[in-house]
Amino acid sequence: MKHDTAGDPMTGVKWTRRTTDKIACELQNLGVKVSSKTVGRLLKQLGFSLRVNHKKLCGATSEDRDTQFACITELRERFAAAGHPIISVDTKKRELVGLFKNGGQTWNREPTLVKDHDFRSESNGVAIPYGVYDLLANRGTVFVGTSYNTPDFAVNAIEKWWRTEGRQRYPAARDLAILADAGGSNGPRCRGWKYGLQTRICNRHRITITVAHYPSGTSKWNPVEHRLFSEISKNWAGRPLDSYETILKYLRTTTTSSGLRVRAHLVRRRYPKGVKISDERMQALSVTKEETLPKWNYTIRPS
Repeated sequence: MKHDTAGDPMTGVKWTRRTTDKIACELQNLGVKVSSKTVGRLLKQLGFSLRVNHKKLCGATSEDRDTQFACITELRERFAAAGHPIISVDTKKRELVGLFKNGGQTWNREPTLVKDHDFRSESNGVAIPYGVYDLLANRGTVFVGTSYNTPDFAVNAIEKWWRTEGRQRYPAARDLAILADAGGSNGPRCRGWKYGLQTRICNRHRITITVAHYPSGTSKWNPVEHRLFSEISKNWAGRPLDSYETILKYLRTTTTSSGLRVRAHLVRRRYPKGVKISDERMQALSVTKEETLPKWNYTIRPS
């Protein structure tokens, strides 16, 4: 047991990777006749317990992590004081549409039967939920894509949010703050993301956009994650997402006691992958990088 034992230095709880059956066999080879149940009881007396993996170890973090968090805090306070809109955006996990297992439990007399394998070929399509969370209004909007998570998809979702909700909620606003992760379709290195913000939102609606990205590995601090996506996951936990109508229903019925309300839209438009933005187009953008951590903070103005 010596080399197969791990433990918590604070609580003293120990655990082993060996099963009780294997330990019983080892003891029987040594001439000790004992059952696996007795082994389990003895292990508990010795401080062992059945344990699961815990996500506690952090990956490599940037040395500018705390500085960027301070920049985001300053941006949020400045925009909130002026009454300018602040949105947090991200893409939720892609879901297969069909009778597939969805984590969680529900109160039922009988369990819901689902497919025993999650094969894409047996699904009715895919659902790619892109969330826009309005921090000041505590309102969420989710655009459910059916093709790919591309920069075009992300930008079009934000543009539709501004056109249908944002400018009605903030009629006098000419500035918009966006909080986003450092990767995916809305990453700071993505040309399509910046080009789309410039051409489809800034130029079209004559507003200035200030973007701040959370450092890599810190997406859990992005408000859309813990204020919108977590509530959605709890609302549809244990329920198979068997159709797009089911997905939209659970999105639209997600609420909290603090007043969260959610709108949802199905986006059937096809978004091709691998769209390239030339150097000439990028040079024509009106992007100003901030003095503090310009790789994560920049402002795009109408041109």
